[in-house]
Amino acid sequence: MNAQTQRRIPAKTQRRKALDSRPRSLVCARSRSLSTLRSAFAPLRLRGKLLLVALSCALLPLTTSAQEPADTIRVQTRVVFLDALVKDKRTGTPISDLRLENFQVFDDGKPRSISYFSREGQARKPLALVIILDCREDGAGRFLKRPEILKAMADELAKLPTGDEVAIIAMNINGEDEKRIWLTDFTSDRNQIAAALAKVPAFVDVPQEVVDARIAKEKQMAAERERTIAQEKRESKDSQAATSKANATPQPTPIPADIVETETIKGKNGVVVVRTLKKDGSVSVKRTNASGNVVIEMGDIYDMAAAVRDSSRHSAQERPNSQAAIVWVSDGIAPIFFEDRDATERILIRDNIIFNSLTVDLRTLFKFLMPIGRPIAGWIGVSLYGSAKRLAQQSGGEAVRVNRVSDYGSGLAKVIGNLTARYSLGFSLEEQEKDDGRLHSLEVRVKAEDAKGKMRKLAVSSRQGYFMPGETKETTASRAQ
Repeated sequence: MNAQTQRRIPAKTQRRKALDSRPRSLVCARSRSLSTLRSAFAPLRLRGKLLLVALSCALLPLTTSAQEPADTIRVQTRVVFLDALVKDKRTGTPISDLRLENFQVFDDGKPRSISYFSREGQARKPLALVIILDCREDGAGRFLKRPEILKAMADELAKLPTGDEVAIIAMNINGEDEKRIWLTDFTSDRNQIAAALAKVPAFVDVPQEVVDARIAKEKQMAAERERTIAQEKRESKDSQAATSKANATPQPTPIPADIVETETIKGKNGVVVVRTLKKDGSVSVKRTNASGNVVIEMGDIYDMAAAVRDSSRHSAQERPNSQAAIVWVSDGIAPIFFEDRDATERILIRDNIIFNSLTVDLRTLFKFLMPIGRPIAGWIGVSLYGSAKRLAQQSGGEAVRVNRVSDYGSGLAKVIGNLTARYSLGFSLEEQEKDDGRLHSLEVRVKAEDAKGKMRKLAVSSRQGYFMPGETKETTASRAQ
């Protein structure tokens, strides 16, 4: 065939023929080389397959676990949290450079291992701050009705960071010792806070009709007391006659229609205090000694306990995820039975509320009468002055004295600054530790050296106790499993 009639042979076929035309020895050498390479890589392929099988087996339990959540046991740890404010003893300045190893926590005198720690302000909750204003005209009211003081307080509250909120209560308004109202609910609106404070002067002065009504009420109460004494005498005679019937079934005492609730507080040495809340908002508090032969009843009181209870209940309902705190503004006079004060203290500790006070000067007359009145009040079981300072100490708060106009703003600034400059600590409870219902004492100690290696003189404020948290349903279910 010539070049014109010859068919074109594909390039692949031409290469195959060229290979077949090579010497036989060269072809055999190449075949042996390929065989050697396959033999060399065979173990690697085997090891790769084995590795793939091993990974599949390792992942299999994870897949099974994810598909069967019913077999997973979850344990919820119970933790006791507390905040600690650390200040320089000499200057009162908050200390911010401490570490976990500088802190010790003692529970009923025994050391606890700190399992949660954060520096001051790093992980704090937003504040739910309740300002309680005692508007008694002969007490703090004579200062709270001054516009420049109210402005100083409003200006300081306006500096709160976003997220922090304020509510304001006015109590003992217009001379009515048991009357209190919420001037504003929790808000961060500075205009609303200022408007609420601007209402205070109208609640301080006592109108003449209120004075007349108070006199009439006192006469009515005196007449009621006389009727009560007469009734008790008649009941005493009846009870003496009834003691002869030993097998008689005791009948429950009927609750009067005007009573909303009754709270019984059992104190030390058998003392019993009964708080009775009536539908008109008034509260009567009665204290009976252990033998039952001394009964003291107080009505128309400057009820610190009621204001704290209202604040605690409202904060828990409206701002459960915030750090509740109270600032009590008064002249320090707050008659309260010791047992009632201790019960109020337990409420603050149980609900983790930090109590603070701004205390104004006493009137000159009260300064003269106080040395005489305090021992007498203490003899009958009443704390007349100083309860606010005690509540602040026990709950980890601040007690600040205010005199000049500028003190009100700076006093609030100190309280708020100390509320936001705290270290957060926590320790875990053991599984076998049960909720025993009692108050456990807490103490936080701090040891730190200065730049020269000397121990720093520091003061620590924190709540002085806690109630052990109960077991949740999840914890109980996990233990059962």
